[in-house]
Amino acid sequence: MLTSESLKRIDREIAKYPAEQKQSAVMAALAIAQEEQGWLSSAAIEFVAGYLGMAPIAAYEVASFYNMYDLKPVGKYKVSVCTNLPCMLTGGVDAGEYLKTKLGIGYNETTPDGLITLKEGECMGACGDAPVMIVNNRRMCSWMNPEQIDKLLAELK
Repeated sequence: MLTSESLKRIDREIAKYPAEQKQSAVMAALAIAQEEQGWLSSAAIEFVAGYLGMAPIAAYEVASFYNMYDLKPVGKYKVSVCTNLPCMLTGGVDAGEYLKTKLGIGYNETTPDGLITLKEGECMGACGDAPVMIVNNRRMCSWMNPEQIDKLLAELK
């Protein structure tokens, strides 16, 4: 299901915890599986659960709770827009609407070319930089007005 390199990475995460608590590495293991496969299928979640010696439903609960995990295929770039209250009050909703119009898609949709998936995100912990977006769960983008959004989209294309 996963490459030997991914399994080695998961083993390094497991080693951070006592042997009887290896399921504590579930978040890292799911992230590694998603990084390799692009998203988390039911089979991938079940594999990770089995590898960690935990019930598949427990791993699924983690994967379905956090919005950094994708339970369906996504585009090459996943752009998550924070729409929690601080971002909403400082342009997060407007930024999301601007992106929807520019991309011609709604939230939880992917552009026809498979390049960008647009998501509504939970708080990203950068309220002072609102409105914020995060690309592929790694790159935080702050103060995202239409000009900044246009720059970001140009970079992604």
